[in-house]
Amino acid sequence: MAIHRKRFRVEEAIVGEMPSPEMIEEAAPMHNEIMAELRAIRTQMARSSHAVLPASDAVVAQEVADTRALLDTYRAQIEQCEKLKVELDLIHDAIDRTKREIATLHGKSFDGGEMAKVNGELGAVVGGTEQATQQILEAAESIDQAASAMSKVQSVDQQKRLADDIQERVISIFEACNFQDLTGQRISKVMTTMKFIEQHINTMMDIWGGVDAIKSHVPPPADTRSEDEKLLNGPKLAGDVGHASQDDIDALFD
Repeated sequence: MAIHRKRFRVEEAIVGEMPSPEMIEEAAPMHNEIMAELRAIRTQMARSSHAVLPASDAVVAQEVADTRALLDTYRAQIEQCEKLKVELDLIHDAIDRTKREIATLHGKSFDGGEMAKVNGELGAVVGGTEQATQQILEAAESIDQAASAMSKVQSVDQQKRLADDIQERVISIFEACNFQDLTGQRISKVMTTMKFIEQHINTMMDIWGGVDAIKSHVPPPADTRSEDEKLLNGPKLAGDVGHASQDDIDALFD
């Protein structure tokens, strides 16, 4: 049983009105219950923390695995991008080199003085050949006429004049044959330009894989010439097939 103690007025003045001992004793059981509940909650929280930790570790592990997988995907994509960049750089370099080759051909051959010079040289070859041929034919005709007249005259002086005329025409033929030397020089200039063009074209073909790679893109040949044009092939070269030998000609008459 609680002991009642008299409170002095000084205590009441300093502390104030305080609950009586009976009220303190009545609140004690409730206090014990509250402390018991707090201890139970603390125990439950401790158990819950031990149970949640493994679940948290599993979530973290899963997130780490997902992050690593995402990083691996990014690395693979970066490697593919690097390979694509290398291929694009190669294509860019090939296009740039091809442009330089085309610019060189266009500036020095197709649209420059070289191509105009080639056209002039070929025109000079055709003109010189035609002129020389005409001169040779005229001289041969004069020789033929002089030889026919020589057989009919009896005078020595006339025969001498005809002989001099024949000799003069022969010299004219020799002079006309000099066109061959001029033609050779002009053709050599043309061949030099053609070799220059061929060299740069071969360089462009090598840039894009060489002749074998280009052949797959070549369209099939289509002969659009008429029947008469197909017969106008000109004389065959030494290495061409289809040459008729003397034996073949003799066989036609047997």
